Amino acid sequence: MKISILTLFPEMFQGPFDFSIIKHAQQKNLVQIAYTNIRDFGIGKHQLVDDTAYGGGVGMVMRVDVLHKAIEHAKDQSVPDKKRRIVLLSAQGKPFDQKTAREYAQLQQLVLICGHYEGVDERVKKYIDEEISIGDFVTTGGELPAMIITDALTRLLPGVLKDEATLHESFSQTGTDLNTVLLEYPQYTKPQVYDEQDVPEILLSGNHKKIAQWRDEQSNIRTLKIRPDLLSKKITD
Repeated sequence: MKISILTLFPEMFQGPFDFSIIKHAQQKNLVQIAYTNIRDFGIGKHQLVDDTAYGGGVGMVMRVDVLHKAIEHAKDQSVPDKKRRIVLLSAQGKPFDQKTAREYAQLQQLVLICGHYEGVDERVKKYIDEEISIGDFVTTGGELPAMIITDALTRLLPGVLKDEATLHESFSQTGTDLNTVLLEYPQYTKPQVYDEQDVPEILLSGNHKKIAQWRDEQSNIRTLKIRPDLLSKKITD
């Protein structure tokens, strides 16, 4: 899979993708991460990428002509349109979640556009497939959201992790009755006792059927306590 990131600050990505799982995925050629510097398509001697807003207002707006050229440059022409998604990272976008990460992991190319300044010219929407937000807050640019999305979907690509590693995570497992999205059950490791806190006896029993039942119960209890809103959200939505 190829992830193409359109950004004014490609140097920001030096470091986050050079460690751990994403580093190994790149070394195995399971994912290719490419960067397009939007400023390379800027206007004039100073490579301007933004301008003042029509109608007035505070802040600068990224130009549609500059972004369109950058998008076209980033497209891998060998990838069919139906296997490519062009995404504008925006606080106004659809919330990013595990379901979206799984959808992106099925693509051959994902193009992520990192917005900046006051926003982007509305006409850019003609050249994208969707807008995505990582939460109900505003960041200074789309670079950090792009890193989060890249991390979340890379670990879902075939061969990056063991197949079962992502089956019982938060937002990936389902409830037994309602097919609801659940948080992951509690995890424990050595030491068995620490600061008068014991590992639950069921986990030491060796009875894998009862352990599985306990974990299901704990997932439901934890979800009800922390994220009750998930209990009404189908994993297949």
